[in-house]
Amino acid sequence: MSKDLPGSMQDPPGAGQDPPGAGQDPPGAGQDPPGAGQDPRERLYYLDHLRAALVVLVVLHHLALVYGAAAPFYYQEPPFGEPVAATLLAVFVLVNQSWFMGALFLLAGYFAPAAVDRKGPRRFLRGRLVRLGLPVLAGIFVLEPVSRLGFFLMPAGLTGITAAPTWSVYPELLGLGPLWFALLLLIFDTGYAAWRLSTKTPPPPARRPASPPGYRAIAAFVLALAAASYLVRIVVPLGREVTLFAYFLNFPTMAYLPQYLAFFVLGIAAYRLGWLRTLPGSLGAAGVIVAAAATALLFPPAIGGRLFSLEFADPARFLGGGHWPSAVYALWDSAMAVGLCLGAVVLFRRVFDGQGRFGRFVSRHGYAVYVIHVPIVVYLAFLLRDIGGPALVKFALAAAVAVPACFAAAYLVRRIPLASRVL
Repeated sequence: MSKDLPGSMQDPPGAGQDPPGAGQDPPGAGQDPPGAGQDPRERLYYLDHLRAALVVLVVLHHLALVYGAAAPFYYQEPPFGEPVAATLLAVFVLVNQSWFMGALFLLAGYFAPAAVDRKGPRRFLRGRLVRLGLPVLAGIFVLEPVSRLGFFLMPAGLTGITAAPTWSVYPELLGLGPLWFALLLLIFDTGYAAWRLSTKTPPPPARRPASPPGYRAIAAFVLALAAASYLVRIVVPLGREVTLFAYFLNFPTMAYLPQYLAFFVLGIAAYRLGWLRTLPGSLGAAGVIVAAAATALLFPPAIGGRLFSLEFADPARFLGGGHWPSAVYALWDSAMAVGLCLGAVVLFRRVFDGQGRFGRFVSRHGYAVYVIHVPIVVYLAFLLRDIGGPALVKFALAAAVAVPACFAAAYLVRRIPLASRVL
C-alpha cells in the first residue's frame, strides 16, 4: 500500500546505530575499514549523518505522496486543479526513489563486515534478528494496521469506503509497510553471514586503502545496473508489489532489487578497500553532474516528455514490460543512484564529519524515526486537513511539523525500557 515511486517506500535507518542501514550492532559506527591503516574504533561521523539525512528524506518522500498523490498511500489529499504542484511532487518522489533506498543499502553493506569480523557470523546474525526482525514484527502487526486506518479517514468519494472500521478488517490491514527495507536487509545480512560462515574467510590483514574505481569502471557499473534493472522490470514493473510466503509480506519496490543488492555488495567492497575514505572530491562533483545531465537528457523522453502535465504520454511504458522507455528510465535511475551516492558521500565527508549534540541526536534516533514515521505522517496530515492553501504550501507546512515530531516521538519511544537496544 505504501509505495514509493509509482509505488513505494521508503522506504531506512539513518540511525547512527546498527539499524537497517547499519548491518552491525553499535549505532552506525562508521569505522575505518580493517584495511585502512587507521584506528578501527574511529567513527565516520559523516556516514552517521548521511544515514540520518536519508531518513529525513524518507519522511519527506511520504509527505509528498500525501499531497501529490503520485502513488497510493495511506492518506492522501490529491492536488486537484494544481497540475504544476502535482507534477513537481511527483518528480520529487521519482528522484527520491531512484537513489535513496539504494544509498541506505550501500551504508548497510558498508557496516556489515566489521560487525561479522568482531562478533562472528552467528552472533552477528542473532543481533540482526533482534535489531531488524523485531521491528518487522511490530510493523506488520501494529504500525501497518494503525497506518492503514488512514484509508477510512479520507473522503468516501476518493476511497469508496463508507463503513467505519471494525476488528473484522484487522487481518486485511496487516502488511510490511516501510519495514520491507528491514526484512530485505535481514535477508541480505543472512546471505552475507552464511557466505562468511561457509568460506570461513578471516578478516584481511591491515593495509592502506585502495584507490577508488575509475570513471570507466563506474560507467560500466551504471550500464550493467541499468541492463539488470530493465530485465527485472520486464517481469516486475515499477509499482507492482511482490508478495513472499504470506499476503502481508508485500515488497513494494522489488523492481529496484538489482540496485538494492548491487549497492549492498558494493558497500561491503567499499569497506574492505577503504573507498569511502579515498573518493576524491572531483569524483563526487562528477557524480552530481552526471545525475543532472541524465535527468535533463533521459528523464523527459523516458516518461513521455510531459514534465508539466498530469497526463503523461502512455505512462505505463516507462514502468517496465520491455518497452524502450523502460530501458531509458532504467539508465536514468541507475545514473542517478550512482551519481548522487558519490556526491552525497563526498559532500557529507567534507561538511558533516563532526559530532555535535544535534548530530549525535539525529544519528542516534534516525532508525527509530524510520520505523515509526508513517503513522505520524498519516495522522498529522489528517489533523492539518482543514488548513487551506496550495498543495506545495501544505507540503512545506507538514514537513516543518512532521520531521521534528518524528524525532521527538523517536526520542520518547527509545526511552521505553529495552527499546533502545532494538531501535
